[in-house]
Amino acid sequence: MAGFHLKPIEKETTKEKVYHQIKQVVLNGQLSANEIFTEVKMAEHLNTSRTPVREALQDLLKEGLLITVPRKGLAVRKVTKSEVEQIFFLREAIEKKVVQKVSGTITERQLNVLKTIYHEQEEMMQNNDEISFINLDQKFHITLAVFADYELVKEILLNLHNLTHLIGLQALKKENRMKEVLDEHLSIIEALQSGEADAATRCVELHLAKTNESIHTKWED
Repeated sequence: MAGFHLKPIEKETTKEKVYHQIKQVVLNGQLSANEIFTEVKMAEHLNTSRTPVREALQDLLKEGLLITVPRKGLAVRKVTKSEVEQIFFLREAIEKKVVQKVSGTITERQLNVLKTIYHEQEEMMQNNDEISFINLDQKFHITLAVFADYELVKEILLNLHNLTHLIGLQALKKENRMKEVLDEHLSIIEALQSGEADAATRCVELHLAKTNESIHTKWED
C-alpha cells in the first residue's frame, strides 16, 4: 500500500478526517480496483486506531464506492457499463429539472459563483491537473442543486457524481475533453444568465451526453 499516498493521521484524529482521506485516495484513482485491503492495514498506514477507520469504511461501503470481498477484505468498486448507463440516465433526468428551476431564480451573485468555478477549472486545465478539474466539475453541478434549494437532490447527485468520479479520469483522456467541458459549462452559465430555461436544459443534456460518450469511447480503446 506504499503507493496510496496516504498521510499518517495525527493523534487527535476524527472519523471525518479518516473518511475524507480514504475517499480522496479512492476517487483520485490512487487505490487500484484490483487491490484488496483490510481495515487493519488501512489503520496501520494511517497510524490511527481501527475504530475510526472501520466507521469511515462503512460509510464508503454505503456510498457504493467500496465493496466487500468475502473472506479477504475490501476493494474499490468497479463501475460496469450498465451502471454508467443508469448513472447518466438519472443525472440527465435530475439535472435538467435542476437548471429549469434555477434559470428562473438565479441571482448575479450565484452566476458569479459559477463563473468562479469555471475560471478555477480553466486554471486546472492549464496545469493539466485532471483530479482537481474533476473535483471542480462535481462542485459546478452540485452548486446548481444548492441554488435550486434541492437538498435531497443534492445528496443523490453527490452519490451519482462519486460513482462518475471513479471512471471520470477515463473521459478526460479524450483529446481536448477538458476544453470541451469548459465550453459546455460556459454555455450553461450563459443560458442561465439569459434566463432561457429551455436553452439551459439543452446545454445540460448535451454536456452529459458528451461526457457519457467520452467515457464509453475510452472504455472501448
